[in-house]
Amino acid sequence: MKQHRFPVILLGLLFIIGNMKADGGDVLERVIRLPRMKGTVYALLGKVSEQSGYLFVYDSKVVNNDAVVKTKGQKCTVRQAIYEIIGNKALELKVIGQHILILPPAERVVRTEKPPVVIQLAFSTITGVLRDKETGEPVPNASVIIQGTSIGNVSNKDGEFRLHLPDSLKSSNLSFSHLGYMAQSIEAATLVGRDNVLNLEPKVVPLQEVLIRLVEPKKLLREMLERREENYSLDPVYLTTFYREGVQLKNKFQSLTEAVFKVYKTSLKEKNAFDQVKLLKMSRIDNRESTDSLVAKIRAGIQACLQLDIMKDLPDFFSVDAVDNPYVYTSGDIAFIDDRCVNVVYFEQRHTVKEPLYCGALYIDSENGALVQARIEMQPKHIKKATRIFVVRQAPKVNLTAQKIVYTISYKPWNGTYYIHHIRGDQYFRMKRKRAFFSNPILHTWFEMVTCRVDNENVVRFPRAERLPTRTVLAEEEYKYDKDFWEDFNVIPLEEGLSKIIEQVALKIEKIGPQEE
Repeated sequence: MKQHRFPVILLGLLFIIGNMKADGGDVLERVIRLPRMKGTVYALLGKVSEQSGYLFVYDSKVVNNDAVVKTKGQKCTVRQAIYEIIGNKALELKVIGQHILILPPAERVVRTEKPPVVIQLAFSTITGVLRDKETGEPVPNASVIIQGTSIGNVSNKDGEFRLHLPDSLKSSNLSFSHLGYMAQSIEAATLVGRDNVLNLEPKVVPLQEVLIRLVEPKKLLREMLERREENYSLDPVYLTTFYREGVQLKNKFQSLTEAVFKVYKTSLKEKNAFDQVKLLKMSRIDNRESTDSLVAKIRAGIQACLQLDIMKDLPDFFSVDAVDNPYVYTSGDIAFIDDRCVNVVYFEQRHTVKEPLYCGALYIDSENGALVQARIEMQPKHIKKATRIFVVRQAPKVNLTAQKIVYTISYKPWNGTYYIHHIRGDQYFRMKRKRAFFSNPILHTWFEMVTCRVDNENVVRFPRAERLPTRTVLAEEEYKYDKDFWEDFNVIPLEEGLSKIIEQVALKIEKIGPQEE
């Protein structure tokens, strides 16, 4: 049967307080019924949110999210309910838009004859965690974007996010969004300097809307491809991206490599043209002993991220009208991303096809036909046969077997044009050592890249001397991790578990600075 191509390559919350009128201020005096129950502060504030219709935003250093408290069943105002749950009447409450902001007590202003000189920083930092309003679970891979700009980031697996933004943009609104949740628009200045906890509210789709929007899946894909040049860039652009790749064995950290790239992204019109990468900065942690031998080389990494821009490099499962198309397509679901309705198209290989191909879900904007998100997985039924596709080389005494291969891809619009936003790949392999009968650990390799900025002015190709070969195995470069190295660049925060492991590793710090132009 014809070999079907798919890219795999070598690894190695609030509005401006001063300028906008806070609506709904009397909500704090609204009478609700506080239930008699025992639970966490988060769960009890959720009960208040259900009755008031307002979401909470607070600093995790001010409000202990996980503290367990008891409440008496009684009628009281929203204000009284909040104070009883938190146990601190000195906290300040402000209602902005559809949010109730819980603040520390206002600090007293000490007047002096000569006011102190305030040094304005060039950048401000916003940090926090995004949680599901109903369950309290973290929301991973949520988009955090400054509205009206191409600057943004994503939350990590623990729902944590970090965003550095120029002080000139502090008065801008931040947009928080994720598949299946209502998007939130929140003023940046309100969140600066706090460890914010923000809730995303699940989006419920009415049944009538689902029935009305049922569409033939192949028709959706054809329309998506027909409108490809309307929705995606016909001109080359620069993308400033944050890249990370890591290896874990037996759930133990082995290595982590991070880098900042400037990517020359070719246009849709350029045939057989390849994206280019320029390395701006890089760091690495290696937890392996110097005597450790190479276990394996896995297909993943920089070039995979570039090729996973599937609206530029079209994969085989988009060839809906091909005579030998091995895929079947179904639809029926709709979802919401950034408060826009999207049609979901599912695809999987035909039962008669025995070679390892892909399955997954494609999320297509119902109005403009743009692909905004995709989840792609190697068919689980044939995953073991896919080992040869991903494992380039392995040690003589080691046998790897693929267990799960999955990619997630998202696009975001800027000035009416969609650009690649976030790519994540996770690859799991069962590792069996010869003559070891009871130890078959899981080897997990992963990589991700997020676009932090888009520039479309004076875009030219990089000089040959400045290009980083896209097949470069960053994990083989001799550079170490420096927690202060990234300065004001927008990186994805490390997950708590990985961060704790890294703190236990003795580090020798080396780094690359920005290359000279």
